[in-house]
Amino acid sequence: MSVKGTGQTIFAARARIAPFVRHTPLEFSRGLGAYLKLENLQRTGSFKLRGALNRVLTLSDEEKQRGVVAASAGNHAQGVAFGCAQVGASALIVMPEATPRTKIKATQSYGVEIKLFGTNYDDAESEARRIERETGRVFVSPYNDPLVIAGQGTIALEILQDLPDVGQVIVPVGGGGLISGVGAALKTINPAIRVLGATSRATPAMYNHVKGLHLPQQPTIAEGLAGEVEPGALTLDIVPQVADDILLVEEQDIRASIAWLVEVHHLIAEGSGAVGIAALRRWPELGHSQTAVIVSGGNLDIEELRRVIGE
Repeated sequence: MSVKGTGQTIFAARARIAPFVRHTPLEFSRGLGAYLKLENLQRTGSFKLRGALNRVLTLSDEEKQRGVVAASAGNHAQGVAFGCAQVGASALIVMPEATPRTKIKATQSYGVEIKLFGTNYDDAESEARRIERETGRVFVSPYNDPLVIAGQGTIALEILQDLPDVGQVIVPVGGGGLISGVGAALKTINPAIRVLGATSRATPAMYNHVKGLHLPQQPTIAEGLAGEVEPGALTLDIVPQVADDILLVEEQDIRASIAWLVEVHHLIAEGSGAVGIAALRRWPELGHSQTAVIVSGGNLDIEELRRVIGE
């Protein structure tokens, strides 16, 4: 899949999802010397709404009748559930058994069916794929779908609208859907814009792919970034084309960045949402006043927040 082709679909995605999503704030942080793109203030609390909604809104009548199945660590689940509520399609969401309670409850509020399965995202995705094969439901991937990628790319259009001379964007990286969409949009419009990925050392799947390494998956506070990338995924081709580099941050740096965001900006980010902040706090020389950092989600359990603040 070409980056140029991806970029062309992002403008269509913006028009399609505009009635349902927020144009989230881009606020300057004096502490970082950079802008924060606050997708933690998006409806459903995460950028995932954009891609899931763009995919679900394109379901045919026949696909709506079949219903949707998805796997998620929590944020994609809410996006899919929200979208299905808009189009009247049933949804079955498979989530790991350890999914934070706040994400399970928020997804349930849309009236969808939830199945808790397995110890991690990979288990949940395998089960969702089995359900797809056996029931005919339409599988909506959180990253391996051109329409999902295009939906995530609408964030870049908002950044460019609010900060036309942006020179660098730091993007959380899990399966690569967000950085694929954002990077494709930015590089299509201005190839000189630097795109940096950020992820936890405990969630190195895309980092391993780009760098040719084999670092292991480990327990993480950034559960939204965890899991391997599906073989043959579109993002495996797109990310090396759009990412100038991917940075690894430590778990303690992520936790410290969550606490910093609360203390300094009175905002809540989940672990996966704070990796970009962690990267810039670890390497402040990377930042400048034309840098934007995507804070990708804010669905953090209150118990986890108390532990982080208490550390």
